[in-house]
Amino acid sequence: MRLVSLNDFMVKRGGSVNPKNFPDETFELLSIPAFDKGKSEIISGRDIGSSKKCVKPNDILLSKIVPHIRRCWIVPSTQEFRQIASGEWIQFRSDELISNYLKFFLISDAFHVQFMGTVKGVGGSLLRASPAQVANIKIPLLPLAEQQKIAAILDAADSLRQKDQQIIDHYTTLSQSLFLDMFGDPVTNPMGWGRALLGDGLTDIVGGKSVGGEERQLKADEKAVLKISAVTTGVFDSTQYKVVAEAAVPSVLVHPKKGDLLFSRANTRELVGAVCIVDGQYDDLFLPDKLWRLDLKTGGMSAWYVKYLLTHDGFRENLRKVATGTSGSMLNISKAKLKKLSIPLPPFILQNKFAERIQAIEAQKQQAQASLKKSNDLFNSLLQLAFKGELTT
Repeated sequence: MRLVSLNDFMVKRGGSVNPKNFPDETFELLSIPAFDKGKSEIISGRDIGSSKKCVKPNDILLSKIVPHIRRCWIVPSTQEFRQIASGEWIQFRSDELISNYLKFFLISDAFHVQFMGTVKGVGGSLLRASPAQVANIKIPLLPLAEQQKIAAILDAADSLRQKDQQIIDHYTTLSQSLFLDMFGDPVTNPMGWGRALLGDGLTDIVGGKSVGGEERQLKADEKAVLKISAVTTGVFDSTQYKVVAEAAVPSVLVHPKKGDLLFSRANTRELVGAVCIVDGQYDDLFLPDKLWRLDLKTGGMSAWYVKYLLTHDGFRENLRKVATGTSGSMLNISKAKLKKLSIPLPPFILQNKFAERIQAIEAQKQQAQASLKKSNDLFNSLLQLAFKGELTT
């Protein structure tokens, strides 16, 4: 198996265009936000703020910004409009590579470890991979027929995990719709519920302690501090932690336990204020200072009501408004400002009915998440085999 530097496939002089010079022309724009939304933008030149890369169908785009998120996009074959892309993409093109084969390599663990080694910057959205260093990373270059076989196998495995994710997304939408049906929009409060301060329904806000740790598998009799990523998806992820040396374990620990409502006081603008409910008892894990446990008064507010209230897009904007910070890469919310948030407060009995229904949905969602984990594990296993040359032998 021949190893070839990515430099051989990197587009360095693919041309650029300033859409402002073509205000009436419609472009197909492949931006980073468009990737996150799942489709390119169809937009007029006057509405595009800066010069962009010229791209062609089947070009492979790799995001150099916020590099820990694996973003890789194949330019679609639709050519109704001129196709352009953000300068934050590293662009690849070659007749020696099947586009999907390169895409799967660029999202593999084998590549990602090397890719993160090229990163420079201060943190968060300011981190960028260095294209010059990425060019030195080598890819196994197989005959096109072999690449096609590998891409087909990985496409099938990827399709399985995408279907599992779609089921999870369906349950998430169902849960959000149930909240709106029962309580209405929490920002406009069309049902006229009485209002209260969030702090009025809390007995305490309990924070943990952050210490350094090692990212590895937790062993018996060890302790680990949770990362804020344990909360950011809205579902408690007990695998997001750092193992702490015995001598560094704080004397007082806040362990996550079943039913706890956890809140992320610090994160990026998009993720600050993320909230989840813990699904079990975790005596080997403890909270960092950036994660809070919100203790609710008995009979005042349901944890499930508060969770979906704080997850609502419109209400999250209220959270962001009270957050402070000099950079969009990390914002903070203080206890005092969180307590002063004004919230609609439906009758507790109605909140409990919502909690009963939502937990039934969550039970189905957890089954889908277990299936997604299996399909992700299969996909990642196949990725490793593929780029060791062991998948088609």
